Amino acid sequence: MLFPTTYDMTLLISIISMICWGSWANTLKMAGPKWRFELYYFDYSFGVLLAALAAAFTFGSMGPELSFQDNLLIAGKRQMAYAVAAGAVFNLANILLVGAISIAGMSVAFPIGIGLALITGTVGSYLQQKTGNPALIFGGTGVVLLAILFAALAYAAMNRPVAEPVTPVGVRPGNVKSARRPGAAKGIIISVVSGLLMGAFYPLVTLARAQGLEVGLGPYAIAVFFAAGVFLTTIVYNIYFMNLPLHGEPVEFGAYLKGTAGQHLLGVIGGIIWCAGSVCNFVAGAVSGPAQVGPAVSYALGQGATMVSVLWGLLVWREFAGAGTRAVILIILMFLAFGTGLGMIAVSPLY
Repeated sequence: MLFPTTYDMTLLISIISMICWGSWANTLKMAGPKWRFELYYFDYSFGVLLAALAAAFTFGSMGPELSFQDNLLIAGKRQMAYAVAAGAVFNLANILLVGAISIAGMSVAFPIGIGLALITGTVGSYLQQKTGNPALIFGGTGVVLLAILFAALAYAAMNRPVAEPVTPVGVRPGNVKSARRPGAAKGIIISVVSGLLMGAFYPLVTLARAQGLEVGLGPYAIAVFFAAGVFLTTIVYNIYFMNLPLHGEPVEFGAYLKGTAGQHLLGVIGGIIWCAGSVCNFVAGAVSGPAQVGPAVSYALGQGATMVSVLWGLLVWREFAGAGTRAVILIILMFLAFGTGLGMIAVSPLY
């Protein structure tokens, strides 16, 4: 398996993780408003599994360290189960996040959902493996909590109607009841639930590594079992949300077959981008010695994806276009607070 050999290299792949995690949702936006997120997610989960297998049989099989195949032969079954469970927990959280993005946009869903995940995941990982200055880690998560509050207030202040009703694929035109955006409370609540679940998956990833006398999984093997958990549970979760959607009318499975090649490809690409970020994050969290940043810090840096996604939402998708001055000021305060909190967590190993 390939690992970074210096602290700077580990920090670099953590930043790559941040960029990937903050950019994959653009593919959902690019698929268009008619392509329901439930349909998009089938292709997304396939892309995650495809990328994990590709990484395992390339980077995971190179270098002087234990190869991916050898790791599978000696790893404990409990660690494999932890990795699959992490994928299952993450998947439910991520489906809710995608639903929140379709309601509230990237600029709001990511700060609230991923911000809460950052707090719970960083604290949980730190309690398992105490790496970094606790004052900076806990102080940074407190500032991130303030950023979440700013994001929620900004979305609540923005009450803008959709210009025209859009008929999603698989839904009869007469069933579209409203041309207005869903209420602020719904988007915020879904983001909060997503964030709480999202924060629970990373401690499970940490448990999938070596525990006591049992041989744990390496980062590339974790990615494969994690992706398997995502792919297998997508069928269960998605069928539920297709029949009891977060918003809009129920969508038929046959609508998936009506999607264009471009829409299906965008879902696969979205999964590949997300998984590339995850592999980088798992590798960064598994490094030991002078190059180590620790699981808590690698996870926190990965959640800097929020900063990336907010920039995409504001500058490219113009999600706050036409919003009042108060909403704009609050989103700027959110951005600054999130950046400050992440900075405190990132430098915690140096002090």
